[in-house]
Amino acid sequence: MTDWPADISGVLGGHTITVRGGYQYDGRVNADLDELAVADAARQLKSRNLNSIALSALFAPVNDAMELRAAEIISHEHPDCAITLSSRIGRIGLLERENAGIMNASLVTLARDTVTGFKSALEELGIAAPFYVSQNDGTLMSADFVEQYPVLTFASGPTNSMRGAAYLSGLKDALVADIGGTTTDIGVLSNGFPRESSVMVDIGGVRTNFRMPDIIALGLGGGSIVTLLKGGGVQIGPQSVGYNITTQAVVFGGETLTATDLAVAAGYADIGDRSRVARLDKRVIEDGVTEMHRLVEAGLDRMKTSGDAAPLVLVGGGSVLINRELKGISEVRTHSDAGVANAIGASIAKIGGETDKVYSYDVEGREAAMEDAIASAKARAVAAGAGADSLEIMDIEELPLAYVPGGAVRLRVKVAGDLAAAGVNQR
Repeated sequence: MTDWPADISGVLGGHTITVRGGYQYDGRVNADLDELAVADAARQLKSRNLNSIALSALFAPVNDAMELRAAEIISHEHPDCAITLSSRIGRIGLLERENAGIMNASLVTLARDTVTGFKSALEELGIAAPFYVSQNDGTLMSADFVEQYPVLTFASGPTNSMRGAAYLSGLKDALVADIGGTTTDIGVLSNGFPRESSVMVDIGGVRTNFRMPDIIALGLGGGSIVTLLKGGGVQIGPQSVGYNITTQAVVFGGETLTATDLAVAAGYADIGDRSRVARLDKRVIEDGVTEMHRLVEAGLDRMKTSGDAAPLVLVGGGSVLINRELKGISEVRTHSDAGVANAIGASIAKIGGETDKVYSYDVEGREAAMEDAIASAKARAVAAGAGADSLEIMDIEELPLAYVPGGAVRLRVKVAGDLAAAGVNQR
C-alpha cells in the first residue's frame, strides 16, 4: 500500500502478503508462482475474516496467467471471498495498479449491496429489463461485472453527459461543458467517446493507473453564489446553494444571489420570477455574466491540445448560463434536451472492452500482436455484456518502449458493441 494516506490505510488494516511469482515486461516468467504459499496466504486471510482480496502480479497486464492461477487457488481455500485481479482494471505500472486493485477490493461489498438494492427495486416494480451500469469510458457493463469491478464506475456521470452531448449535437470530436447546479465539468470528445486521461490518477490521495476520463471541474453552476467584491466586480462560486436553489435563489423567493439569478436578469433564461431581479444593478449583471464566461473560457483553454478553434457542446441544466461567444471556440451547439444529456448518454451507451499489454514485435510480429490484443479486448467486452457480432474497434494506440530490447511496444486496444440483450444498432 504505497503512499496511502494514513487515515485510509489504517481503516484497511494493512493486510498484505507477498509470495514468489511474476513475469517480465514481455510476458516471460520472472519467477514461478509459489502455489503452496498462495494457498497458505488464503488460509491466513480466511482466518482473519477478510472476504475481499486483491491480487497483483508483476507485469500481469502482459500475462495474467499467474493472477488467474492464484485466484483459482484462493477460491478453493476461501470460497466465500471476492477476488480482484489487478490485470483487469489497472495498466502497466506495478505500484499504481496494485493500489487500483486494493481500492477496488475495498469497494466490492458496497457494490454488491448497491446492485442487490437496484435489482430488488426493479423486481418490486415488475420491471424485467436487463440491468446495466454506466462506466467511466462512456460504455456500459453488466450488473454482475460492476459487482466485481466497481472502480470502473468512478466519474461515470460526466462521461454519460459527454456521450449524450455527442448524440444530441451529432459531433464526434468536440469540447463538452456539462454545467450543473454546483460545478461545470469540461471534457473532450474523441470519435464520439470521452478522451481518457494520459496521466496517473490521484483518488483520495492514492495514486492509481486505471482508466479515467480527462475532465476538469470548475466551481461554476446554476447554484453558484455571487459575491460582490469591495473593490468592484464579482466572485462567482465555488460556494453553491446546491439543491436548495429552488428556495434560496432570488428568482425563487430566496435572498442569495446566484448564477441563475444573473442568467435570468441578463435575459438568458426564463426561470422562476424574473421580476425579483428586475432592479438588480446592471453593472453587477454585466460583471457577473462576464466572469461566468471567463471561467468557462479558461477551463476550455486548459483542455485544448492546440491553438485552433474547436466546436463546443453545452449540456446540463446550467447550460443557460453561457450565451456569448467564447474565445477559441468555432461554434457552440446546444439542444432543447441538453438538461437531460446525462440520461441520454446512459441510455444510448454501448458495452466496451479494453486491453493494454506490452508485446515484442521482434518475437511475435506486429500483425500477430495486434490480433491478440483485439481478441483480448473483444473477449472483455463480451464478458461485460456486449454482443460479439456488433463489436467495433474504437481506438488503437501503439507506444514503442524506449531502451527496452526486442522491439517492445505497448499496445492498447478499445472496442465497443451493442448490448447482447438488445441486439440493436445505436447511433
